[in-house]
Amino acid sequence: MMERTYPLGNAQQKERNLLAAHTALQGKGKGLKRILPFLGPAFIAAVAYLDPGNFATNITAGSKYGYLLLWVIAASNLMAVLIQSLSAKLGIATGLNLPEVARSRFPKGVSFALWIQSELVIMATDLAEFLGAALGLYLLFDIPMLPAALITAAGSFAILELQRRGYRSLEAGIAAMILVVVLAFAFQVVMAKPDVGGVVHGIVTPSFQGVDSVLLAAGILGATVMPHAIYLHSSLTQNRIVGKDDEEKKQIFKLEFIDILIAMFIAGAVNMAMVIVSAAAFFKNGLAIEDLEAAYHQFGQLVGPLTAVSFGLGLLIAGLSSASVGTMAGDVVMQGFIRRRINLYLRRAITSIPPLVIILSGIDPTKALVMSQVILSFGIAFALIPLIIFTSDRKLMGGLVNRRITTALGWVIAGIVVSLNLFLIVQTLIA
Repeated sequence: MMERTYPLGNAQQKERNLLAAHTALQGKGKGLKRILPFLGPAFIAAVAYLDPGNFATNITAGSKYGYLLLWVIAASNLMAVLIQSLSAKLGIATGLNLPEVARSRFPKGVSFALWIQSELVIMATDLAEFLGAALGLYLLFDIPMLPAALITAAGSFAILELQRRGYRSLEAGIAAMILVVVLAFAFQVVMAKPDVGGVVHGIVTPSFQGVDSVLLAAGILGATVMPHAIYLHSSLTQNRIVGKDDEEKKQIFKLEFIDILIAMFIAGAVNMAMVIVSAAAFFKNGLAIEDLEAAYHQFGQLVGPLTAVSFGLGLLIAGLSSASVGTMAGDVVMQGFIRRRINLYLRRAITSIPPLVIILSGIDPTKALVMSQVILSFGIAFALIPLIIFTSDRKLMGGLVNRRITTALGWVIAGIVVSLNLFLIVQTLIA
């Protein structure tokens, strides 16, 4: 087996976590103490569901259609739970990540092509995250975009440095950043005073208002179901806690599934909060906002300066954390598909170049964010379809093979996701 992508950390940390994990598997722990050793991987994967691309689509959706598309976020999140659980399960069952399994099952040329497309998708991801963090610095501190981008690069290097301290340090750092984003949007929701009845109706009543709302729904879905999160999650679980047999692997998956439920619930709540705040502040006042800078200033005028600051802070932290996770995902796909690796810091430096070029060229950052989501749409099928195929293979998965209903739901979700993203691509290209 190749060297794992996810950092093991120091020997003492690994030994402590394994001891706690096996104690939990034996049923000796209770409550939080039992599930704590298994918490973390889904939180890192969930960062992909809170990146700046989500900000752009959610703010636009809320300002144009109020609470109408909240049900899309709820549905997308349920899909994400299933998709991320399949990815985590693949790593637990096989000890391999999704790109490694694909390399072993597909011809060399196919594996190489999958690597190329996944790298392009991750570059688009990095673009959105890098621009979002730089925009956050610009809005909060009035730092010009180019220096803000350089500061963002330095910040993402600092987060990657947490890996040297072990995976628990990395997970704690990412979880702390997610907490900041959660608190920022919780504050905004309180300050915006949304219509509770409208929120509930938007969540439980699926509906559209014209083609543009369908396009926005596809954008929301595209910003939620991220290809690099699918690749990454399997690598986060592949060797973290290794089950001795099928029964122990099933127990590990059950406990990891709790991690997934918690992380996806938090990510879904934050995405809903973005739409809710935008609807309460902008839609209510007849403003259609499609630009994040305009949203920041309007929050300050309509709701209050602190709300604008919390919005900018959430954008900054989300961009920084997701940029680092995107770099990790790039490492996973490269070593998985073609058995090659480059230094993470070199990868981070290389992927910083396209955002810097865009900033120097004067392209609107929000438009660049939206276009990055279109590019992301190309990669979803190439990650999702192999994932369903592999997790449905009993010889590969053993006791963790999908049930028939799970596989059927997986194919339904794949059909919906791919169809909506094709619609998004076509509509964007002909617009």
